[in-house]
Amino acid sequence: MATLSMVSVPIAPSSLSLSTRGRSSSASFPAKKGGIGHGGLRIECIRIGGVEIPNHKRVEYSLQYIHGIGRSRSRQILLDLNFDNKITKDLSEEEVITLRKEKRFNRVAIERLKEIRCYKGIRHKLGLPVRGQRTKNNCRTLKGKRASVAKKKSPASQDE
Repeated sequence: MATLSMVSVPIAPSSLSLSTRGRSSSASFPAKKGGIGHGGLRIECIRIGGVEIPNHKRVEYSLQYIHGIGRSRSRQILLDLNFDNKITKDLSEEEVITLRKEKRFNRVAIERLKEIRCYKGIRHKLGLPVRGQRTKNNCRTLKGKRASVAKKKSPASQDE
């Protein structure tokens, strides 16, 4: 019987060539000291609101990874802060800090509503819909998984 053996060949961290279906492309990853990952490849993500947003997308679409921010809200944030819709990795440190401050401002507003115990604050605290949606059938995202309730036995089945 033939035996299988695996041989590992180290790849130089300075260059890596890739080929895909007849097309060949090469990607170069410079070897830097102190880099994170394999062979000096450094991967960084911007973290806003407890979520890592992707570097390779435009800011308008990257902000949508944060819970509660959709397309219109992300556009409004960019207009309020006078930002260009550039790729996330091209943001400067000052721009990232202002984005974090904007997210923090929204969180402080919700905490204020909870503190003064107004209707919206109570709904936030209980984890229920805030804007008047019905809760009998829907809003599973906020309420969480259904809690199963045991059915009561009928008196006829208890006599047996």
